Amino acid sequence: MSRILIAANRLPLTAERGPDGIVLRPSAGGLATGLAGVHGARSSLWFGWSGLADDGGMGEEPSGEEWARHGCVPIPLSVAEVDAFYQDYCNAVIWPLFHCELGRLPLYPGPWSMYERINERYADALRGELAPDDIVWVHDYQLMRVPVLLRRRMPHARIGFFLHIPFPPAEVYGALPDRALVLEGLLGADLIGFHTHAYLENFEAAVERFLGIASEGGQITFGGRTVRLGVYPMGVDVARFAGYAENADVERMSRGFLGEPGTKLLLGVDRLDYTKGIPRRLLAFERMLQLHPELEGSVRLIQLAVPTRSQVPAYRRFREHIDGLVGRINGSFGTPTWTPVHYLVRSLGEAELAALYRASDVMLVTPVRDGMNLVAKEFVASRGDGDGVLVLSEFAGAAAELGDALLVNPYDLEGTARAMHRALTMPEGERRARMEALRRAVQKSDVRAWADAFLTDIVGAAGPGCGATRERGRSSLSLPAPHVVDLVLARARAASHVRLLLDYDGTMVPFAPTPEGAAPDPELLAILAALAARPRTVVHVVSGRDRRSLGAWLGELPVELHAEHGLWRRGRDSRQWRREVAATLPLRDEILTLFESAAARVPGALVEEKSVGLAWHYRRADPRTAAAALRWLRTRLRRLVPGGSIDLLSGDRVLEVRPVGVDKGGVGRRVLTEVPPGGLVIAMGDDQTDEQLFSTLGGEALTICVGHGPTAARMRVQSVHDARTLLAELAADFDPGGVDAPPPDDSAPASAPALPGS
Repeated sequence: MSRILIAANRLPLTAERGPDGIVLRPSAGGLATGLAGVHGARSSLWFGWSGLADDGGMGEEPSGEEWARHGCVPIPLSVAEVDAFYQDYCNAVIWPLFHCELGRLPLYPGPWSMYERINERYADALRGELAPDDIVWVHDYQLMRVPVLLRRRMPHARIGFFLHIPFPPAEVYGALPDRALVLEGLLGADLIGFHTHAYLENFEAAVERFLGIASEGGQITFGGRTVRLGVYPMGVDVARFAGYAENADVERMSRGFLGEPGTKLLLGVDRLDYTKGIPRRLLAFERMLQLHPELEGSVRLIQLAVPTRSQVPAYRRFREHIDGLVGRINGSFGTPTWTPVHYLVRSLGEAELAALYRASDVMLVTPVRDGMNLVAKEFVASRGDGDGVLVLSEFAGAAAELGDALLVNPYDLEGTARAMHRALTMPEGERRARMEALRRAVQKSDVRAWADAFLTDIVGAAGPGCGATRERGRSSLSLPAPHVVDLVLARARAASHVRLLLDYDGTMVPFAPTPEGAAPDPELLAILAALAARPRTVVHVVSGRDRRSLGAWLGELPVELHAEHGLWRRGRDSRQWRREVAATLPLRDEILTLFESAAARVPGALVEEKSVGLAWHYRRADPRTAAAALRWLRTRLRRLVPGGSIDLLSGDRVLEVRPVGVDKGGVGRRVLTEVPPGGLVIAMGDDQTDEQLFSTLGGEALTICVGHGPTAARMRVQSVHDARTLLAELAADFDPGGVDAPPPDDSAPASAPALPGS
C-alpha cells in the first residue's frame, strides 16, 4: 500500500516546554488543521519542525518512539536557523512578496543559502524514508526547493507540491532575487497545485518570463519531464464543524456570546497578520457607525486576532497599530453600557470557535490578500441552522467558490461599510437562500475531497517510469546531476582520449539580458583551464557567439574555439581564426531591416549582427509582446526568402537566421575524424542549435542536454550549475596512468558502465 509522505514547515503537533517537561499540543494554522484529518486517515509520515530549537540544533525533543506513534519525523532546527530561514527569508521576503506587499520587503533580504540548506535537509530526510510506491506531498512557500532537490536524489519519486498562499503576478514575482531558483525548485514536482485559476495563470506567466518555458494545456516540460498544474481549492472538515455546532456544550457557549436581546453580532477571526485586512475592517466598521448612528448600542464586533510572529518588529508595530484603532473606536462611540469592539488577542479551541460562528449574525472575512481563507468555510460549515451572512473579500481565494457571500473590495472603506450594514439588515429569506448555496459549495469540496483529488492526480501525473520522458519521437534520460557525473567519470577514465564539445550560453554561463553581458567568471575560466590541462583531453567551445567575443573571453585558454556555430575556428595554439564554411546569408540587408523593425516595436528587444548571420534577442522583452513580434517576423521571412535558402533557429529567447550548411553538426563531424582509437567524445548543450551536434555524433558519444525540452541527447542535467559541477568533477578526476593505457579495442571496456537503455 502506498504511503503519503507529507512535508511541511511544522508538524501537526507542536512540542512545548512545560513545568513537567515536554508536552505535545495540536499545531495552529490552516495547513496543520486542514491536513490533520488526512494524516490520521491514511498511512502517512509527516515531516516538519517540532517547534523546539536551541543553539545545538536538536534541542530537548520527545523521544523518537513518541514521534513515531504520531507518524511524525521531526526536522531539527537551531535557533539561528529558525531566525535566518523562517523569520528573515520565509516571513520577511517570500510572504510579503507573494501577497503583493512589495513595500514591506527588507532592504537586505535574508540569506538564500539558509533557505536552500533547510530545504536540502528536508530532501535528505524524505530520501531516507522513501519507498518505491510512496507519494511525497510537499506543502507551501517554506519548502519550494524541496521538489527539485528530492528529484535529484530520487529521480523516479512521485512528488506533488501544493501552494497554500497566492502566487503573485509575474511583474510582482520578478522582484524576488532568487526567482529562477524558486521556479526550478517547484518544477521538480510531478504536480503543482494552487487554490485558484488566477494563481495558476500567474505561475505560468512567471515560468514563461523568467525561464522562457511556455505552458501548454496546463503542462510544462522541464528537465525532460512533464509537470502538470492544477487547481484544487482546499476545504475544511465539514463533518467536524457541523458536529460542534450540534453539541450541547457548544450551544450553551454560543448563547453566552449573544449579549443583550436584539444585539447583532459581527465576527472577525484572523491571524494577527497585515494580509488579513484587520485595520481596514475596523475603519469600515467605524464608518458604518458614522453613517448609521441608529446602530448605537445594538451592534457589536468581536475581533479575534491570533498572535503570530510576535518576535518580528514589523508584526509588533502592526499589533500596536490595531490596538490604537480599537481604542479610538471604542473611545469615540462607546458608552458606559456598550463597547462597540471586543478585541481578543489569543487563540481559541475549535469548540469555542464553532460557538462564536454559531452566535454571529455576520462573519467578516476581508483580507487584502489571502490564498484561500478557511475561516470563511468553517463559518459556513458551522451554520447548520441555515442562517448568517458572510461578508467576503474578493481578494481571498475562497471568493472564487463562495459567490453567494457579499463580496467586497477591502480597499473601498465606504463600500465595505455599506456591505456590513446590508448584512445586518438583510431579510431572513435572502439570508437563508444565500447560506443554503454557500453550504452546498462548502460540503461539495471539503478537505477530504480536496486531498483525494490531489493525491489521485499525483499518481496520474507521475505515471510509470516517470524518470524518463519520450517526446516527439525522441527520448532522453532524466538522471539527476550526481548520476550523470558518475557515468561520465567512469567512461572518461576508461577512454584513451577525451574530446569535449561545450556550448557556451545556457550551458556554461546563465543567459544574460544582453549578448555582451555573459562574460565568463573566474570560476568558469579555472574549470576550463583545468579541463584543458587534463591528460589526453582537448576542449572545444562550440558557440553561436561571434569570434570577437569568444576570442576576448576565452582566447588566453588552450582550448579550441568555434564561433558562429562553426563558421569560424581557432586552434588551441593559434591566435588566427580560420573560416570553415564558405557561405553567405541571402538578402541579409532586407532581413536586417525586418529585425530592426521588429526590435523597434518591442521594448527590450535588440538585434545582434554576426559576420554572416543575424540574431533577434528578446530576453528583456515582455513575453506576450515578443510572441506577437515573432509571429510577425516568421511570416515576413517566409515571404521574403525562398524556402530552403536559410536556417531559422529558435533558441532561448532568441531567433537566429543563418545560411544553410552552417551548424554545429559540421563541427561534430570534423572532431569525430580527429578522435584517436579508444577515444570518447562528450558534448553538452542546451538548445536547438546543439541538437544538430547531438544527432551528428551518434550513439558512442556521451551527449548531455542542459535544461528542459525534447532532445536527441542521451543524458540530461537541469541547470548551468549542474553542468559546471560535472565539468569541475571531470577536471579534478583523472588518473594519468589509467588514461595513458588504451583499452584493448576501440570501444569502452566492459568495466565502463553503459547508459541505461543504450
